[in-house]
Amino acid sequence: MQYNLAQLLKEPTGSWREYEVDEPITGPEDGADRARGRVEVIRTHQGLVVRASLETQVKLTCGRCLKGFEYSSVLTLEEESFPINDPGPGEESESSAEPDDVIYLDADHVLDMDDVVRQYVLTGVPMKPLCRDGCLGLCPECGSDLNEEKCKCNTALVDPRWGALAELLTEGRE
Repeated sequence: MQYNLAQLLKEPTGSWREYEVDEPITGPEDGADRARGRVEVIRTHQGLVVRASLETQVKLTCGRCLKGFEYSSVLTLEEESFPINDPGPGEESESSAEPDDVIYLDADHVLDMDDVVRQYVLTGVPMKPLCRDGCLGLCPECGSDLNEEKCKCNTALVDPRWGALAELLTEGRE
């Protein structure tokens, strides 16, 4: 998502541009990740304000059953952007903002939104993504997917204090 904003920087404060977005993005995992929506860029007296509303789809791996699934989210972002230099005289612009708080345009006045969108996507993804709310995960004994089949493993936890009695019970069944 790169936008050449040299012409907008020459226009008066309050001028704006709007862009439709339907592009691949870099998500947390390899996959066909995509962003769709709208980006609006508004000229301010010092630089630009970038607003975007994007629907994203990224490929994730379930934290319980380890299957891949598609995660959808809606991102709303608003960031400031400042040119490294003005398009007219070529002088460096002075900004009171910290370098990490803003997006800078490159020397050709191109705004690159790829990294900003990637950061918003990464912060919006759950720490332990689940393919569905009721995901049962994998059996800790045999590794079978409990969503597809019920395994025959004995996964009941036995209190070690009752271990000797549990052994007598299993011997009695044999």
